[in-house]
Amino acid sequence: MISVYRARPLPRARIVLALLLASAAASAAEFTGRVVGVNDGDKITVLDAGKKQHNIRLSGIDAPEPKQAFGAQSKKNLSDLINNRQVTITWDKRDRNKRIAGKVFFRPGLCATPACLEKTDANYQQIAAGMAWHDKQTEAEQSPEDRARYAAAEKQARAAKRGLWADPAPVPPWEWRSGKTTKQ
Repeated sequence: MISVYRARPLPRARIVLALLLASAAASAAEFTGRVVGVNDGDKITVLDAGKKQHNIRLSGIDAPEPKQAFGAQSKKNLSDLINNRQVTITWDKRDRNKRIAGKVFFRPGLCATPACLEKTDANYQQIAAGMAWHDKQTEAEQSPEDRARYAAAEKQARAAKRGLWADPAPVPPWEWRSGKTTKQ
């Protein structure tokens, strides 16, 4: 008797999940360019290799507005990190103002170990320095790893009273923009 092997069909849920994962991976984009402007603590302008300018909003964070307490310090910190440097932007959406919302990676200037040759996440660095909040309104769009890393960085910055956390009652930018000023 000849045995014929027949593959079992995949359950529909597995097929749908595979298609969703493939489309999510396909929708992520990446490009490299030079930072030609730092607008504030979470917005920059990048010039790509084709000399096209891109307005970028650092995803996963919300920095103080320029006229808000710590706004100038947040902008300066981001500028010190990445202004006039090559960066890589990874993104998969635009915000309501048509800016690219993404993660900004850069290579640190002084590098003494092989570990620092890896790209550094500027979004994370802003939170760790106490120059931005982890944006809870968009955290569902982050990977679980980034969500956990960013939340931990904010918690550590708060505990150490770094940057804006030195203020006894820092006002989040979303409240400052709306005119609300509830305490943390």
